[in-house]
Amino acid sequence: MSNGPMVHSHLKELKLLKRGKVRDIYELEDKLLIVASDRISAFDVVMEDPIPDKGRILTGISLFWFEQSKHIVDNHLLSADVSSYPEACRKYGKELQGRSMLVKKADPIPVECIVRGYLSGSGWTEYLARQSVCGIPLPSGLRESEKLDEPIFTPSTKEEQGLHDQNISFEKTCEILGERVAREIRSLSIALYRFGRDLAAKKGILIADTKFEFGMNEGKVILIDEVLTPDSSRFWPMDSYSPGGPQSSFDKQYLRDYLNSLDWPKTPPPPRLPEEVTRKTREKYLEALSRLTGHGLS
Repeated sequence: MSNGPMVHSHLKELKLLKRGKVRDIYELEDKLLIVASDRISAFDVVMEDPIPDKGRILTGISLFWFEQSKHIVDNHLLSADVSSYPEACRKYGKELQGRSMLVKKADPIPVECIVRGYLSGSGWTEYLARQSVCGIPLPSGLRESEKLDEPIFTPSTKEEQGLHDQNISFEKTCEILGERVAREIRSLSIALYRFGRDLAAKKGILIADTKFEFGMNEGKVILIDEVLTPDSSRFWPMDSYSPGGPQSSFDKQYLRDYLNSLDWPKTPPPPRLPEEVTRKTREKYLEALSRLTGHGLS
């Protein structure tokens, strides 16, 4: 059961390396401890109101996908069992249980690896204007939320908190990373998306698009951060899917739709969230966890 939402972790005897939009990262000599808070961001702005249990839900989903996808690419996960963590962490066991991962250190690759399998969101907006998505030409006559013939890789920059990531071409990705790494992360991203899409479909979820993050560890590309969660993906219920308009979802889109209904410039400070919005967002994330993994929160 939840002990109330965690907005920030407070592990005072550990070295805090970074607070991201959602995760707090602590350094443990040659390893990192990643703690998933209940913060939620939208339009690159962190909301003041947390979503109770969100960090535990995201951790549960990521652990599922790390295990399922390791035949495609190695990942940074070492353990999510607090009893196996270094001794310095164990006194915080209650705080860490279910929402933390001990991981390998990696140098993050400075590109967001976005894969789109359906025409939605900003991709749909660009398609209406230019019949392309992130500069990639698409056939005419496609409808909103329509499945693309093949998934497309649409990378973006990885900006600091509060700034908007910028879409970039694959050529620009090659300039930033070098052609070998750029081609490898494109290939891995599409393979991971196809695998996740097909597995999720068996559980009644369409994964419309997602983003992956990779890092370099001992000269190898590995998968880091989170994988195929409602924070990083669009999850649509298969039984109500109908191209030609927006879809209902098990992800952050419900929150985005609420924020879009407000007169808010999408810059800090964020608006306060009504209790109904936090409750329904939590319910959608829990539904994704339950469908994908077959269980809820312990």
